[in-house]
Amino acid sequence: MLATGSVGVASKLAPTTGRLLVCFLWLTLLGALPLPAQTVALPDMVVSAARAAEPPGQVPFSVTVFSGETIRAAPAATLDGALRSVPGFSLFRRSDSFSANPTAQGVSLRGLGPSGASRSLVLLDGVPLNDPFGGWVAWSKVPREALAGAELVRGGGAAAWGNAALGGIVQFLTEAPDTCNLLGYKVGRLTATYGSFATRSAELAVSQPVGGGSLQLLARDFATGGFPLVAPEDRGPLDQAAASEHRWLAGHWQRMITPALSLTLTTRTYREDRNNGTPYQRNSSREDFASLALAARAGQPFSWSAVAYAQDQRFASTFSSVNATRTAETPASDQFAVPATALGVAWTGIITQAGDVRSSFGADFRTVRGETREHFTYVSGDFTRERVAGGAQDVAGVFALHERPLVTDLRATLGGRLDFWRERDGRRRETTRATGAVLRDDTYAGRDGAEFSPSAGLVWQPAAAWRVRAAAQHSFRRPTLNELYRPFRVGNVITEANAALETERATSTELGAEYTRDQLTLRAAVFWNDLRDAVGNVTLVRGPGTFPIVGFVPAGGLGRQRLNLDRIRVRGLELSARWQPTPALAVTADYLYNDATVRAAAPAPNLVGLRLAQVPRHTAALGASWQPVKQLTFTPRVRALARQFEDDENLLRLGAVLIIDLGASYRVTDRCELYLSAENLTDERIETGRSPDGIVSTGTPRLLLGGVRCTW
Repeated sequence: MLATGSVGVASKLAPTTGRLLVCFLWLTLLGALPLPAQTVALPDMVVSAARAAEPPGQVPFSVTVFSGETIRAAPAATLDGALRSVPGFSLFRRSDSFSANPTAQGVSLRGLGPSGASRSLVLLDGVPLNDPFGGWVAWSKVPREALAGAELVRGGGAAAWGNAALGGIVQFLTEAPDTCNLLGYKVGRLTATYGSFATRSAELAVSQPVGGGSLQLLARDFATGGFPLVAPEDRGPLDQAAASEHRWLAGHWQRMITPALSLTLTTRTYREDRNNGTPYQRNSSREDFASLALAARAGQPFSWSAVAYAQDQRFASTFSSVNATRTAETPASDQFAVPATALGVAWTGIITQAGDVRSSFGADFRTVRGETREHFTYVSGDFTRERVAGGAQDVAGVFALHERPLVTDLRATLGGRLDFWRERDGRRRETTRATGAVLRDDTYAGRDGAEFSPSAGLVWQPAAAWRVRAAAQHSFRRPTLNELYRPFRVGNVITEANAALETERATSTELGAEYTRDQLTLRAAVFWNDLRDAVGNVTLVRGPGTFPIVGFVPAGGLGRQRLNLDRIRVRGLELSARWQPTPALAVTADYLYNDATVRAAAPAPNLVGLRLAQVPRHTAALGASWQPVKQLTFTPRVRALARQFEDDENLLRLGAVLIIDLGASYRVTDRCELYLSAENLTDERIETGRSPDGIVSTGTPRLLLGGVRCTW
């Protein structure tokens, strides 16, 4: 029903989109009368840490807030690429969603055990974006043009959000439809882009009064011819550009039911198709989504909000093994269908009292169900076996957080959350396709448990220019259905699932200080994370041969299994500075030192003392915004990544890299601007992967995009 309803909404809105585009072009050509400025600024508040709006200076955890304008001006083709100006933000690998397989788009904050399954919770207006089956994130779903802003809470938020917020929170906030209808005008934004690799995109955000409320219509169409993923020296005739395309249509309708109660209905339909670098390897994603949200202010001291949402998703992907000369590939698996659904509800109440005392509390519930359906074991031109594996997970929690001044200039935050989780209907069935003979038919007993996630923080302001903070939290993450039940093969690397995986638990602490005077802000923070029972892809055997657990491993291949590593320690130092000597110039500098090592691993003692895969020890970023004249703005960015390792055994090294990006915009009129984005301006080699047989994968080469953005 969800899919049908969302498509129905899309079909009804499509004619409106066409009329608005024609209207916009007509107004532009005729030079209509100026309208009031329509930039919607993100309030100087943070909502992700406690599910309650609070000034950033009162949050005891490390927080970075981006305005929507900052994200749109970033010299990056993708939204996740824009967030990389914060060294503490990274994906599983160095490639972003411009070229990465969706299953490799898991987010990592401060290098807390990166994997395809995110260890951080990603939200869009309070609703999880993490994939229900695998935990990764489809960043291209987020409407960049309609963003009011984004928040990165590193090391905090688990007491408010629970499962999956182990490393922190990333939340995107869209402009509310009612705020877009200032003074009753129809408000919109249209962006069109074209550039390298035949990359093209168009995104529309428009809002207008409809049915006694405000309707916001969002749409995007994107396509790129892509670039080859294999390094030039390893590339063969089989390798081709990793092309992709995606499109979505979303609508938000908001109406005031009473003077104190608002209702927001949101729908989204999304489609994506990707080629992953060879003729056979492809994937596709399909999603239909709907949510209903209520927000009420019953009285000045008390307010509440509630949301219910439903997500129906389909994913498909193919994998192959490529020969040594890269002239031919053999299909390894055909994951022809991964149906997954997610249903959730949440309620949050906020009480504000005199003396700047605030409490937030609430409850939420999320249930996900999904399975993989795939063909495998390719013999004589066809797959001979079929696998169906999956199950269901339920998580319900209650939370409460309280903030108050203890004495003058000293503020405390104390919170706790109790979660109850359950896994059910776990199964894995493998059959012979020709005869239907059952080769394996495993059913897994249901499991359940409870987790307590406390947090505490202090913020001290000893002088007007200084702020000192300390924070600690305990958090957890249940393995995804993908980790529990689905084995997979990429090339000659075979990874077995593990239905007995235990819950990951992390204890995180940090101490930070901030100095602000005139146009200069300096920040420093030291952090320490102790991650217990971390799920890792642990190398067990090397091919060729047939082995227990993983089965046959070809020559040059590896056999791995998802296992719990007893203890991982992630500790480090964050430094940042912002200097704005004039209104036309602002400079930022950020640095992250990250010491992420395995401290105990009973299943694999050889890993003790080694660095975590995909975590560089040093990361730095330097950025600026310079407006030499009123119409012209430059946004350069330099990022430095130290070397890191591809694998758990630290045998496959990825080299250090310095990446220079440049953005520029020129305002032609009050309503239109031209812009240019140049990623990896010097065409540096960005090593994103290295296979056991030495094949190197590389990230985005020089990417030039230009376009026009108009508002009305």
